[in-house]
Amino acid sequence: MILRRTLLLASTAIAAAAAMIPTPANARSRKGTAGSPGKALHLATAGEQLAALRHGDISSRDLLEQYLQHIDKTNPALNAVVTLDAEAARAAADAADRHLADTGKPLGALHGLPITLKDALETKGMRTTCGSPDLTGHVPDQDADTVARLRAAGAVIVGKTNVPTMCQDLQTSNPLFGKTKNPYDDTRTAGGSSGGPAAAVAAGLTSLEVGSDLAGSLRLPAAYCGVYALRTSFGVVPTRGHIPRPPGWLTSSDMLTLGPIARTAEDLGVLLDVLAAPSSADAAAWRIDLPAPRHSHLADYRVGIWRDDPYCHVDGDTRELLDTVAQLVRSAGATVDDTTRPVELADSDKLFQRLMYATTSATATDAGFADDIAAAAGIPADDPSGLYLHSRTMRHRDWLLAHEERENLRNHWADYFATHDVLITPATPTAAVDDQASTPVPQRYITVDGDKRPYFDQTAWLNMAGHVKLPAAVIPAGTTADGLPLAIQIIGPYLADRTVVDMAKRLARRLPRRVQPPAFTA
Repeated sequence: MILRRTLLLASTAIAAAAAMIPTPANARSRKGTAGSPGKALHLATAGEQLAALRHGDISSRDLLEQYLQHIDKTNPALNAVVTLDAEAARAAADAADRHLADTGKPLGALHGLPITLKDALETKGMRTTCGSPDLTGHVPDQDADTVARLRAAGAVIVGKTNVPTMCQDLQTSNPLFGKTKNPYDDTRTAGGSSGGPAAAVAAGLTSLEVGSDLAGSLRLPAAYCGVYALRTSFGVVPTRGHIPRPPGWLTSSDMLTLGPIARTAEDLGVLLDVLAAPSSADAAAWRIDLPAPRHSHLADYRVGIWRDDPYCHVDGDTRELLDTVAQLVRSAGATVDDTTRPVELADSDKLFQRLMYATTSATATDAGFADDIAAAAGIPADDPSGLYLHSRTMRHRDWLLAHEERENLRNHWADYFATHDVLITPATPTAAVDDQASTPVPQRYITVDGDKRPYFDQTAWLNMAGHVKLPAAVIPAGTTADGLPLAIQIIGPYLADRTVVDMAKRLARRLPRRVQPPAFTA
C-alpha cells in the first residue's frame, strides 16, 4: 500500500519525507542536460523541463527528486505545499520513464513533469481538504475532470498546495495548515484563494499549477507573487470536482473557471493546450478548438489601455506602470486607444457582486439560507448595506433579470473587441498588501497612496472579466522600490484565450526581466 504523508507547517512529516530523498551524491546516474551531467532542472521553465524529459536528457524520477529536495529545503518557511505524496509520485515518475524507454514515445504533452495541484481540486487517492476542518480526512475516489486530463497528459502529481478555507478569502490561511507566506515578503499576503499555488510556482516548488478563479482567486495571487496566470474563457476548462461545490456535486458556479499558473507566458500556453477540453459528458460530440492569436506581430495589435478609474483608484506605482506599458506598446508600433471604455467599472462591479453572491448561495445550509432570507427582509431593497443579503436570496426571476443584464454587458464587450484586440488594465490597486489573516474580515482594509480603502477593492479590476466569460491574464510587469511585484491584466474577447497569451508573450519580451524571490534559489 502506498504510504501517504501530509505536510503541516513545521511537521515531522517533512523531515520523514526528506530522509527518503537521495542526495546528489547517491542519486541515480543521469544523462544530464546540455552536456552537463547532473544539471539541476527543477528551476527551469516547464517547456525546458518537458524538452529534456522527451529527449532523455533527464529522467522523470531524477527531476522529481530535485523537486522533493527543493520542497524540503524551501517549503517550511513558505508553507505553500501542504500535502506531499512522494511515494505515489515516485511510482508515477518511474512508470513514465519505463514507458519512454519501452516505446520511445512520451505519455503525452506533460510526460513525466512533476507538478503540484491546488487543494481545491479533488485528486484520487490524495487527501483533498480545501482547507476545511470538515474535510480533514477527505480522500477522493475520483479525480476532478481537470486532474484526470493532467494525468492523461503524463503529469506526475507530487502534492497539494494551500488555500483559504473553502477558497473563501483573498488571503491564504486555514485551521488545518496555517498561513502561506508571500515569497517576496513574509509580512505581505500571497493572496487567495490560489495563494499556495502561486507561491509554489514563484518559489520553484513546481513549474506549473492549476488555479481557480471566481472573484480573482487565480489572478490576485499571481499578481502578488509575481507569476503569470490565465483566467480561461468560461466553459473552456471543465470544473467538475472543484471544491466548493461540495465533494460529489456535478454542477459548479456559473462564474468559476480554472486556468494555468506559470513563471512564463509560454508555459501558460503549454498548460492551456492540455486543460482546454469539453466535459466528459460532452466529449463524444464536442471539441474545444480555440482560435489562433489574432495577429503575429505586436505592431498589428489594437490595444486599449485603462490606467485608472475613480471607482477604484490605483496607487502611484501602478499608474506609472500602466504609463510605461502604454509607451512600450506604442513604441512597438501597435495602435493604442487610452480613452474608449467597454463598460462603466462601477456598474460592472455591482452586477458582478450581485451574481457572485447569488451563485455562492447554492452551498448554504437550509437553516443558514432561511436566516439569510429573514435578515434580508429587514433591509430595504435599495439600501447598499443589503446588497449581499438581497443578492444571495434573490428570487429566480430577479436572477433572470440580472443574467439578462449580464448578457447585455457581454454585447458591450463584443462591440469593444470589434475595434480592439485586447484591453490592458491594472491587475490590482497596489502591490501585495499586508497580511491580515489574524484580523476579522470586517475590520480589514487596504491602503492606497495613504488612504484607507475597502478590503475587497483588491479585486475590483479583476472582477470585470469574471461574470462576462472573458479570458484574462495577469503578468508581472515591474516592481516597487521595495522589490514587490507589480502586475498588469490583459483582457481579450470571449474564446480568444490564445490572443491573450500571445499578447502576454510579446509584452514579456519587452518588459523588465521578472525578479525571482529569494526562496526560488534557496
